[in-house]
Amino acid sequence: MFDDQLRTLLMQPVIARFTTVRPDGYPHTVPVWFMLDGDDLLLFSLHDARKVKNARAHPKGCFSLGGDPAGSPGYLIDGDLTVEDDPEHLVAARITNHYEPAAQAAEDLAAWRNEHFVVLRLRPRRVVQVS
Repeated sequence: MFDDQLRTLLMQPVIARFTTVRPDGYPHTVPVWFMLDGDDLLLFSLHDARKVKNARAHPKGCFSLGGDPAGSPGYLIDGDLTVEDDPEHLVAARITNHYEPAAQAAEDLAAWRNEHFVVLRLRPRRVVQVS
């Protein structure tokens, strides 16, 4: 589903914008850390976050990334969402270690040890390159 250029971008620790649909029908977009898992995109979140509530009610979402620096390609990745528990914080740890140096990741994960995390998994259905 992803060409080589996009797959390379998806493997980097870049900030993406993740959009879900609020109950009033408007988009809810937030910056997120994420990881590629096969062709799925994973992010972790507190179980009661707005994006999670939105995903449970309307399991469609979109990642937007790229376009920096100016003139480089940007991408929209639409797909279906599932919400999965992460009781051992395994996905949270993988993503945090992907974005932060080991010492900072360990500190953050220790501070979050009592949090209830879930994983939002986006299964891509459409990829659009924008310039």
